Amino acid sequence: MLADPFTHPALFYRGDREYVTATTGFVREGLEAGEPVAVAVPGRNLALIEKELGSQAQRVMLLDMTEAGRNPGRIIPGVLREFADRHPDEHVRIIGEPIWPGRSEAEYPACAQHEALINYAFRGRHATILCPYDLEGLDPEVIHEAAITHPVLRDGSGERVSDHYAPQRVVDGHNGPLADPVDFMALHFDRTNLAEVRTLAADRAAELGFGAVRVDDVRLVVAELGANSLDHGGGSGRIRIWSEDDRLVCEVSDSGHITDPLAGRNPVDPRVAGSRGLLIVNLLSDLVRVHTRAGATVIRTYFDVPAR
Repeated sequence: MLADPFTHPALFYRGDREYVTATTGFVREGLEAGEPVAVAVPGRNLALIEKELGSQAQRVMLLDMTEAGRNPGRIIPGVLREFADRHPDEHVRIIGEPIWPGRSEAEYPACAQHEALINYAFRGRHATILCPYDLEGLDPEVIHEAAITHPVLRDGSGERVSDHYAPQRVVDGHNGPLADPVDFMALHFDRTNLAEVRTLAADRAAELGFGAVRVDDVRLVVAELGANSLDHGGGSGRIRIWSEDDRLVCEVSDSGHITDPLAGRNPVDPRVAGSRGLLIVNLLSDLVRVHTRAGATVIRTYFDVPAR
């Protein structure tokens, strides 16, 4: 049996110099091999890499992960696959840094699940995705889980196989009940009143100062979640809406069960018929959290409130 052409190493680094040396070395190896290369890391780190690469940076797709990967659920379809699918006949090389100091407690579980799911999304693909982890700025538990979600580990002493690699453990471990809000608006819905669900969410977004385009995004996300409940979640559901940490939160729950761990993370060919609901939700939301089990699914979407 041939080895999987996909490799997914974690890079454990300390300080800017170690970071820049390792990441730019990885990029230059790819350029020398004639491979398409992309770098998606937080803006500060992106500037460090770009400066060190000099003129070579023009040959690399550079993305600020704080924007492109604001929602971790968006990274596979909107960043990694979007780049890899442009080069179907080549081995691609990507640096993706979805977890950095400053990610919130609410965001981290979605980040960890994303890192685990990369292994399934790229199985059999000709790609190498290097994921940096700041040993000085991240919690030790984050580093521990990185060893579970990455089959290969790199640091200043070299490269080794991870003895802890078991990505499904992280997917399952963060698939837990979500804490209940203190104050919220709620509405039960079925096919007779789905329009009320859309209006409720859109009106609350407008009250919080969202512009017209973003209000439409909120309306569309809620509409897609509601339609999923009608089609796959028992024909009815409940929406709850509240504000939390400068975010509008819209949560839809029903009696369905999401069994595909990559649901909403695979790009969909526009020429092919089929549901795009969860993909749209991931692409438009600033954060998506999911708890699903037999007989019950809760999908919680977050939208950053605009600065006033």
